[in-house]
Amino acid sequence: MKPAARKPKTPAGPCELPVRRPDAAGIDISPVGGIYIAVPPDRDAEAVRCFGSFTAQLRQAVDWLKACRIRTVALESTGVYWIPLCQLLEDAGMEVCLVNARHVKHVPGRKSDVQDCQWLQFLHSVGLLRASFRPPQAICSLRAIARHRDSLLKLGALHIQIGNLRRATTVRSNTGADSFRIVLARVRYVSQHFSTSF
Repeated sequence: MKPAARKPKTPAGPCELPVRRPDAAGIDISPVGGIYIAVPPDRDAEAVRCFGSFTAQLRQAVDWLKACRIRTVALESTGVYWIPLCQLLEDAGMEVCLVNARHVKHVPGRKSDVQDCQWLQFLHSVGLLRASFRPPQAICSLRAIARHRDSLLKLGALHIQIGNLRRATTVRSNTGADSFRIVLARVRYVSQHFSTSF
């Protein structure tokens, strides 16, 4: 019996996905190379720009995005470098889609920061990115204050422990009245004998 003839495979053409967010931009943050931002090609003659990471440069990036009429931004969350830019974008009234870097990392053909931001812009414009959870700004501020308080308490406890080691033969308790008088006397001595002008 003769085997059935196979149909020749037709090459798959480029897949056209409908654009769901025409006002979308993609941002790739590199700790070394800067912040690369891609907007739709019809919004600016230079569709990809690189900005620095200082506050003034971040504000320039936000102003450029406003001038390009961008309403939503896909931002790759890499380390802590995204936080200042994300806050500025939210303050400017833009929707920020914080994307986990692992979800877009394994896409073949991406070689540079410019291609990364263009890829993020494309995926965001066709609606293929899922935003990570980011609490509201009030909760973020409260978390920052709580973390700072915790670090200050740990630092204070460390200083009390060091003080206990040095005053162990002089006083019983490091937090009592005698210990307080010793610390106060040290502060007075330092302020009288050493001038600190900043």
